[in-house]
Amino acid sequence: MGRRKKIVQECERLMDNPENIRNIAIAAHIDHGKTTLTDNLLAGAGMISEDLAGEQLAMDTEEDEQERGITIDAANVSMTHEYQDTNHLVNLIDTPGHVDFGGDVTRAMRAVDGALVVVDAVEGTMPQTETVLRQALRENVKPALFINKVDRLINELQEGPEEMQERLQAVIGDVNELIRGMDEERYEDGWKVSVQDGTVAFGSALYNWATSLPQMQATGIDFGDIIDYNRNDEIDELRKHSPLSNVVLDMVAEHFPNPVKAQPERVPTVWRGDDTTDLAEGMRLVDDEGEVVFMVTDIGMDPHAGEIASGRLFSGTLERGQDLYVSGTAGTNRIQSVGIFMGGEREEVERVPAGNIAAVTGLRDAIAGSTVSSVEMTPFESIEHISEPVITKSVEAQSMDDLPKLIETLQQVSKEDPTIRIEINEDTGEHLISGQGELHLEVITQRIERNQGIPVTTGEPIVVFREAVQQPSDMVEGQSPNRHNRFYLTVEPLPQDVVEVIQRGEASMDMPEQERREALQEAGMDKDTSQDVETIHGTNVLIDDTKGIQHLNETMELVVEGWEEALDDGPLAAEPVQGTLIRLDDARLHEDAIHRGPAQVIPAVRQAVHRALIDGRISMLEPIQNVRIDVPSEHMGPASGEIQGRRGQVDDMYQEGDLMVVEGVAPVEEMIGFASDIRSATEGRASWNTENAGFQVMADNLQPETIKQIRERKGMKLELPAGVDYF
Repeated sequence: MGRRKKIVQECERLMDNPENIRNIAIAAHIDHGKTTLTDNLLAGAGMISEDLAGEQLAMDTEEDEQERGITIDAANVSMTHEYQDTNHLVNLIDTPGHVDFGGDVTRAMRAVDGALVVVDAVEGTMPQTETVLRQALRENVKPALFINKVDRLINELQEGPEEMQERLQAVIGDVNELIRGMDEERYEDGWKVSVQDGTVAFGSALYNWATSLPQMQATGIDFGDIIDYNRNDEIDELRKHSPLSNVVLDMVAEHFPNPVKAQPERVPTVWRGDDTTDLAEGMRLVDDEGEVVFMVTDIGMDPHAGEIASGRLFSGTLERGQDLYVSGTAGTNRIQSVGIFMGGEREEVERVPAGNIAAVTGLRDAIAGSTVSSVEMTPFESIEHISEPVITKSVEAQSMDDLPKLIETLQQVSKEDPTIRIEINEDTGEHLISGQGELHLEVITQRIERNQGIPVTTGEPIVVFREAVQQPSDMVEGQSPNRHNRFYLTVEPLPQDVVEVIQRGEASMDMPEQERREALQEAGMDKDTSQDVETIHGTNVLIDDTKGIQHLNETMELVVEGWEEALDDGPLAAEPVQGTLIRLDDARLHEDAIHRGPAQVIPAVRQAVHRALIDGRISMLEPIQNVRIDVPSEHMGPASGEIQGRRGQVDDMYQEGDLMVVEGVAPVEEMIGFASDIRSATEGRASWNTENAGFQVMADNLQPETIKQIRERKGMKLELPAGVDYF
């Protein structure tokens, strides 16, 4: 029997004992060593050769991941590890570090109970470290810390034991500050990482050794010995005494919660259903005999098996032939096969019980974020992605024969990656893909060409803008085409705290009204307003301030439709409107339902909303990015010049080790082509990082030209709507 088959059989045997299961994700800033670390864990579990660990990058299964040397897709693997004479099943997800693929990290966190955060000992905590920690804590996933590349402190920076310990303490302090700032309650409750508790390990994924306080106590090897091993070229000896996989997986087994402990706390975080039902009890108890409740966190394509849905099974047991409901779709889907992942390979098994991460085929209606169950139920909370698309490209098939296949492929892409938005314009034949950044779109279009064999032509990157009001408006009237219906509206900017609560999914129309009210009031909305919320669309809120208007109840659905249409295409350049509170103050409706149908109400509301937005001085917002550049001091001038020359501003400059750090902010539109420019400006000596930082109001003098360009591109009339004269 092959080694792999043995491991699969052992995994199957362990699946039925949730006390010994650990579901974990490895997350970090780009290039801090997640995939190399995962290689070593796989080697320790006997799944790949120890000689190739760190070079094979077994979890980067796609050709473009190997070529670029970065992780693009989250990859799952199941392995076994013996700790304190008990064999444990570890279901691990290796996540991407590049900011453009952060959506994969968010979705992975829904499937796991523990997050191993990896930090480079030399670089310390970086912007993406903060992002992945925030994603973990939001999903109620417990963090632990692995400080990687300690060999660089010894060999490159030539640090002694005391200097090293000071530097490592500083990294631990920074990570704890981040945890405390995001969730003080959990921090106090034992979620801070500490050497004494054993929730911090140090090591080198490249050289396959690691240590932690329990390991030092067991082996008697301290930092002084580690330095000696490194300086005397005795790394093999160190690896033998203190192999990375043992240290890290012991920490995982000891400190991360098993599903039995985690699910009673995690289910209320991610599910808003009735917690008194048998279904809720089944999830809390990880009951493998209960109803099937499966949360899909990832959709992948297999050339032979078709679509594979992977995710977390909260209760019940998955088996071939089951008919299951998929949230948001009618009817049921039948499971064709059930399996577990071994890196790039999927191994079929007979069944997967509750508490595990499973890979299923046959769920044709599922998308990333679907709830799949054996009975109809309240679905899980939608997975809120922290950033939204900021850049768009048009994609066209070079041959008209490929057009149907391209449309099918684009629909598949948006199913697999919810952070991608696809717009298919059947009239113009133009297909627009919006994503998190240039690299995100480049990877998607390359994969369409390579994997589907469709030669495509892509347009220049287009930046996604937003529109938002700057001040409260006067009351505005909208009249229906037949003049029998009138709507009276006012608009005002929504406070930033309220916008953020909506963005984070902490206030939505899916939740009970009382909870939503409380969340909005906590964020600063006054009590009366929070009680009259009619609906939320994007980050805009509609308030019904009317009193006793006849027929409004049966017309409200059309009012909402007109309101949403008006906000999706703002009055300036048909870009989405955000952060706006709109009050419906009054309405006059015709007695006869025939005279207040969709053709009358929708245009009237749309007209009123656009007029009110113009009266509230609606302006264009442009997406901005935080920029961090690490560069030798002699190149600091050109590096900061690159930010300032892009309408950006430098917020801070400071020394870190032997490098200068330049931090600033710049518009996304100006950052196109930044990679090649910063390389040539600093002779290739700079490393940099960008992170989407939301939207800001564009300078008044740039607005008219930008609006004109967008209107021209969209084939709209060039003159602005009446009343826009304030630029």
